[in-house]
Amino acid sequence: MNLRQTLAALPRDARDTLFMLCVIAWVIAPLVRELPVWTSVAVALLLLLRGTLAWRARPLPGRWTMHLMMLCAVAGTLLTHRTIVGRDPGLTLVILLLALKTLEARAQRDAMVIFFLAFFSMLSNFFYSQSLATAAAMLLGLLGLLTALVNAHQPVGRPPLVQSLRTASTMALLGTPVMVVLFMFFPRIAPLWGVPNDTMAGRSGLSGQMKVGSIAELALDERIAFRLRFDDPGYRPPQSVLYFRGPVLTSFDGHDWLADPVREDNDDIRRRYTLPAQLQVRGDALRYEITLEPSFRPWLMVLEAAAQAPAVASSRPFMTQDLQWLVRAPINELLRYRAVSYPDFTHGPLQAVPALGIFTALPPDMNPRTLALAAQWRADPQLAQGGTMALVNAALQRLRTGGYTYTLEPGLYGEHTADEFWFDRKQGFCEHIASAFVVLMRAAGVPARIVTGYQGGELNPVDGYWTVRQSDAHAWAEVWVQGQGWVRVDPTGAVSPGRVGQFQRLQAPQGVFANAMGTVLSPGMAQRLRSMWEAANNRWNQWVLNYTQARQYDLMRRLGFDSPDWQDLAAVIAGLIVASALGGAAWTLWERLQHDPWLRLLAQARARLARAGLDLPGHTPPRTLAAKTLAHFGPQAQAVADWLLRLEHMRYAPSPADPRTALRQRRREMRQIRWP
Repeated sequence: MNLRQTLAALPRDARDTLFMLCVIAWVIAPLVRELPVWTSVAVALLLLLRGTLAWRARPLPGRWTMHLMMLCAVAGTLLTHRTIVGRDPGLTLVILLLALKTLEARAQRDAMVIFFLAFFSMLSNFFYSQSLATAAAMLLGLLGLLTALVNAHQPVGRPPLVQSLRTASTMALLGTPVMVVLFMFFPRIAPLWGVPNDTMAGRSGLSGQMKVGSIAELALDERIAFRLRFDDPGYRPPQSVLYFRGPVLTSFDGHDWLADPVREDNDDIRRRYTLPAQLQVRGDALRYEITLEPSFRPWLMVLEAAAQAPAVASSRPFMTQDLQWLVRAPINELLRYRAVSYPDFTHGPLQAVPALGIFTALPPDMNPRTLALAAQWRADPQLAQGGTMALVNAALQRLRTGGYTYTLEPGLYGEHTADEFWFDRKQGFCEHIASAFVVLMRAAGVPARIVTGYQGGELNPVDGYWTVRQSDAHAWAEVWVQGQGWVRVDPTGAVSPGRVGQFQRLQAPQGVFANAMGTVLSPGMAQRLRSMWEAANNRWNQWVLNYTQARQYDLMRRLGFDSPDWQDLAAVIAGLIVASALGGAAWTLWERLQHDPWLRLLAQARARLARAGLDLPGHTPPRTLAAKTLAHFGPQAQAVADWLLRLEHMRYAPSPADPRTALRQRRREMRQIRWP
């Protein structure tokens, strides 16, 4: 007996339970990476146990066993999260309760609780991801839950799941217009919460600090950071333009670079906070639009350098003296904004000021060989005469010709990270290179700092957007030059010109699945499929996730509202509800008129006889109805009996005449004859 026959032979309760468990597993599966490991294991075991009990027709656990498992679930949640309040602990507890509830589903009321928890778990997926893939997976989960719900309301017989699926699909389709209307006109509400979460350690991406030497291996994160579209669709920027500025790191303790100084009682630090940006732009402007993925940080990514605030709906960005644009709150949802940048710019003081002293500070007793190299360069008359740029060029020449390599696996560095890079390992990714370069420049007396952000991008030929990924996260340097201010220097380009010159990236090791797909699809085909999928995701982001309050009000203005507000939205929704009610009433009337008019005429005759005292079942045919009428009312009802026989003849022995004409004739006769 094969699996299909075995499933068909199971009792209906067991079959329905197994289907419900499969749907629950589908809904929970995307949340596994967000749940504690023990929770995922416990839920899998509980669902497997429930499926085994259903398969073997074994009894469910007793009440005390369920109470004990419930206490274990609450205790585990408290030990893991230290609370049961909040997004993550709440999700952990709900998922455990859902799995436990399947073990005490003895009545339809218990099944309704399971469905409620399953629907909530399905929505919880969107707390962590609102991508098109997640939406598609949850749509299948929704159809599965609706199918199980419809099936649970059919207590008689053994209805096939296909029938329940058809009913669930019809319900979903009928509800789609309501969903679209509410999406377009229901007032947009800000997210209930946003949880900052720094999960970039060991993966490429942008962070508020930079640890040098503590990561032995860097995994390229191919997730999208943001998308960019230039107003001029034919514009193809050179690599020197695609620098997106993020946090500027100034304080170094030997291992960590921080965006903010660590000691605020220092006079130099206080003066540093008053150091103005002094941004000067010139040349042609680049106008573009960015769609930023949620980063849980307040940073706005813009091309260097933006002199005016990006146009962000419902927010007023501000610029720091480091040219970084920020908003007041962390970005917890997809954000689209417009910006204007000038690739040709200068910033910072043109003459030496005391506040620049902080940019030459180094921790004591660290990197002695780098300090010695810097002292040697300062003592060189030729380098001393050439000034700052001579020292910069000497460092870049050393990187080009000294056997240095750009790699994702540099290994762990020790205490003196700059010394190890310059003299021992001679390998690392952009953080190692930028840090070692800035330490050398500071040791030589040159004000220098690290700028983090993104560099490069990839043009999607399907929709014309530039895609910037977390793997494009980059670190470069800025040195202060007399008469020029802060000047960008990218030392990684000296080690690996392709990294910043030709948009080339090191490739992370491919997994088994990726290698298998590589044998099936050519690289060109795989790239085209990827571009098409990302273009579809971008459309989803632009038209669904980024449907903000501003776009909602724009729609209202196009509908004729001068200055729309939430009251106008409420009026529109109320009008649509009234229109829907009228439309439903009209549909009901039309559907009633579409029913078989012959059956409706027979039902009217049966109703008249019932009022006269002859109440017969609804399935009674006209001939039987005629006989019963004569038997009950006698010869005085002969006209009624004859009319019923003519009605039957019209149905089962139709004449060549038009049926509609015959039906009108029967209606006239019905009004003319005398009923009992």
